Parts: sequence; structure tokens; C-alpha cells
Amino acid sequence: MTSRKTWPLALSVRPEAMKAETLSALAAAGIRELELSSGAAAPFFDELDFPHKARAIAALADSCGVTISSVHLPFAPFSEIDPADRDAAVREHAVRLQTELLDAAGDAGIRLAVIHPSGEPYREEERAERLALAADTVARLTDAAGGAGVTLCLENLPRTCLCRTSDEMLYFLSRIPALRVVFDTNHSLTEDNVHYIRAVGDRIVTLHVSDYDFIDEKHWLPLEGKNDWGAIVSALEEVGYAGRFLYELKPGHTYAQIAENYKKLLG
Repeated sequence: MTSRKTWPLALSVRPEAMKAETLSALAAAGIRELELSSGAAAPFFDELDFPHKARAIAALADSCGVTISSVHLPFAPFSEIDPADRDAAVREHAVRLQTELLDAAGDAGIRLAVIHPSGEPYREEERAERLALAADTVARLTDAAGGAGVTLCLENLPRTCLCRTSDEMLYFLSRIPALRVVFDTNHSLTEDNVHYIRAVGDRIVTLHVSDYDFIDEKHWLPLEGKNDWGAIVSALEEVGYAGRFLYELKPGHTYAQIAENYKKLLG
């Protein structure tokens, strides 16, 4: 059992936020931990040159009063980055690219990395095959992360993606002991969030916090959708969650609004 009072406010940000003015504004709002995220690989490589400048990027954030405590590894386009792709060359490319980013993150002192288990869409009859392919790829990347001093966190996903149920997440966890979980509160479309949290338990080490309509992911600010936040927060305490309360939202909310929402949910 843990306490929500210990979960620091954190936010997922895009590479363009890596500027002193933006980083200082985040700190001023009370957002002191960040996840650096990009769906596509290009911003990490072309805009930030993260493989070579990760230390400098992390140092800039520190100097502004915030810490980059995780990176969200790219997952698009699916034709190029999919751990469950049937083409071995695509899987190998994903491993090489993600390993380069994991090595840079570890060198910069960033200790968590988020990864998607798959792309989509998948047919029901191919799920078993895709799960096996993804588990092999994620196992290799978990080893690479460990070698870099980084904990790899697998994300639950919606629709036809892998890990849309706790059973599928447990499939990975049973095969990869060092793997951990990032639980996204707006991705479960066929299973109750509280049930998913309790099934996965203390393997959840970080969050993506947002709200939705139970029809598809929306990344709304909590309390704008249908989530039962009291039940979700209590379930996280029950399973011993001790990580960050990290928001992953669509654009449009100020840092002050996010900080106020955090106080409403956890105050």
C-alpha cells in the first residue's frame, strides 16, 4: 500500500519543449518531472540529435528546475517501427533504432523508457503470432535497456494493438522478468481500468494519465471523461504504485490547469 501524496506531478512533452523558456515555465507551474516523447523517430534524431546530445538536453532541463525522468520511444510509422512485424528486417530496424536511444538515455541519467508492444491493425487470428514476435523483440530491448541502466516499460494499448487486455500484458511479463509497465488510463476499451491495474499489480512503475469516453482514446484532461478517478487512484495505492502522476494530454491545456487538476485528483 502506498500513498498518492508521494506521486510527483509530471508531464509528457514533445521535443519542441526542450527550450529554457518552456522548461522554466513547467517548473514554475510545479511540474518538475518530464517524459520526452515523440511518436516518430525524426524529432529524436533530426531535431534534437538525441543520440549525441542527450546529456546536454538533460542538463538544460536540470538547470531550469525540471528532470527528464523518462523517454517515450518512437513507434511510427508502423511500417518501419513495429516490434510485432512479420518482417524480421523491420523488427531488426526497431531494435537498432530503439537501442541507440536507450543507450543515449542511460548515458544522460534517464532511468525509464516507454515502448509500445505493437502497431495495428491486427486480425484476431494473427494475435498469437504477433504476441510471440513482439515478446521476442521486447525481450531483446529489455536486455539492451538494462545494459544502459534503463528500465523498459511496456504500454497497454487500445483497439487491435497488443496489450489491450491485462492477459496480454501478463503474457509479456511472464516471459520477461525485468520488464515493467506504463499504465495508460485512456487505452482500456474492453477491460475495466481498475481490473487491469489489479491484475498487473506492482509491475506498474509509471503512468500516462488522461480521460476518455470508453469508446476510443481521447487524451482529455481528467474529469472531462468517464473514468472513475477515485477508484483508479485507490487501486494504484492498493498495488503499491510509487511512481509519477504523469499526464499525457492532447494540446490545449495550460500548465496551470494541469497542476490544478492534479491537486483535485490527489489532494
